[in-house]
Amino acid sequence: MRLRPRLRRVSSLRATFTLSFAAVAAVVTVLVGVLSYSAAARLVRVDQQTVFAGVVRDLQQQVRERARGPEDYASSDQGGPRGELMGSGPTDVQVLGPGGELVDEGSPALPVRPRDRDTADEAVAGRTVEHATVALGDDRYRVATVALGDGRGAVQVAQEFSDTEDLLRELQQRTVLLEAAVVVSAGLFGWWLARRMTRRLVRLAGAAEDVARTGRLSIQVPVTGRDEVGRLGRSFDRMLVRLAQSEEDQRRLVQDAGHELRTPLTSLRTNISLLRRIDEFPAPVREELVADLAQEARELTDLVNELVDLAAGQSSTEPVQRVALADIVEDVVAAARRRTGREVVARSHGDTTVAGRVGALQRAVSNLVENAAKFDRGWTGVIEVVVTGPDAGVSVTEAERPAGGDGEADSDRDGDGHGTVRVEVRDRGPGIADPDLIRVFDRFYRAPAARSLPGSGLGLSIVREVATAHGGEPFAFRRVGGGTVIGFTVGAGAGAGAVQKR
Repeated sequence: MRLRPRLRRVSSLRATFTLSFAAVAAVVTVLVGVLSYSAAARLVRVDQQTVFAGVVRDLQQQVRERARGPEDYASSDQGGPRGELMGSGPTDVQVLGPGGELVDEGSPALPVRPRDRDTADEAVAGRTVEHATVALGDDRYRVATVALGDGRGAVQVAQEFSDTEDLLRELQQRTVLLEAAVVVSAGLFGWWLARRMTRRLVRLAGAAEDVARTGRLSIQVPVTGRDEVGRLGRSFDRMLVRLAQSEEDQRRLVQDAGHELRTPLTSLRTNISLLRRIDEFPAPVREELVADLAQEARELTDLVNELVDLAAGQSSTEPVQRVALADIVEDVVAAARRRTGREVVARSHGDTTVAGRVGALQRAVSNLVENAAKFDRGWTGVIEVVVTGPDAGVSVTEAERPAGGDGEADSDRDGDGHGTVRVEVRDRGPGIADPDLIRVFDRFYRAPAARSLPGSGLGLSIVREVATAHGGEPFAFRRVGGGTVIGFTVGAGAGAGAVQKR
């Protein structure tokens, strides 16, 4: 039962293509056939009329140049005037005497009408009367009567054209049969071609319906050919891969979020249960309990907000626009100075204009600065935020990168100065251990040394999401002299395309 709608749609598509192909072939075939037949028939008829007109002219010329009597045309002499007329084409000759009297009957005998008798009595030689159609049984003739002059009689010449019309009718019938055969052949060929062309579409439609029916995104999509159908299949396959990846990311996000939410919620429940006995506790304990509740509530609020930011970043509807990344960094740095009281400076080199979402980029830079301020507690070093454009010449980063670098530093080196804008946040904090460098951008990951500090482990993962969505990538490495350099790149030219694809 479920296959019937699919078969109905497929049959409709094939039938439509077949009928369309047959209709086009029919119109072209009928048009060509009608034009060809009309042209051929016209040429044949005009040719016959031309021949008959030539016979009549020859006869008129004969009787005008020399006085001739009925006996001259009654003679069967091949060299006589009658022989000359019959030799110029398939012509029948009948001779009339004075008053239209029949002197030599033609084969077949031609009818003598009053106008023909009057012509036989004409005094002027060459006077002619023509009859366009004369029916003799089943045959039809053209007949012309030419006066011999001085009342001596007249000569009738006739040309049969019914045979030609029969031939043209047979040609017409054959043309119609040929057209019908061409239309049927075109329909069969159109059906075969439609079946061949829609075969892959049928398989692709089946795969799409299976996905819609079962909800499984791991269905194998048939991908063959390099034409539009093949491109459609590959695009559909890539879409399923992206959807499966998105579904997996959502599942992992829910699992990780659920795991991370359990700890503050359990602590909150424990402390809330103690509130029933708060009057039994001494004042210092009560103050500590309330402070713990406030701290846990703040951490829970921060965690929920970052989860919302992370989820919203994956489906953001914020418009893409051209923006100077250096201006965004200046705003973030100014806000960080007021909020943290730390010395935060911003520097920019070259053109930092990119195509991207302002809110997402601002969030990423803010997360980096807040991360540096949080882990640089007790240190007096300046937090530097450096923005480097692709036209800045020698990379500013290379002066800060340790010789030999680690994996993250080496992998990002190719991005310097090759059409990307680079944002770096440099601090003089305790730094990041080598095993943690490759995991700091994972969701909910917190280094062992940082687990006692507030935070959810989502700030840097949001940085990675923003960088990837803007055609760049995050990076982190140890800084010469202590501390960390952490940041991300943004595609300067392809940023808008990267964002739109996402």
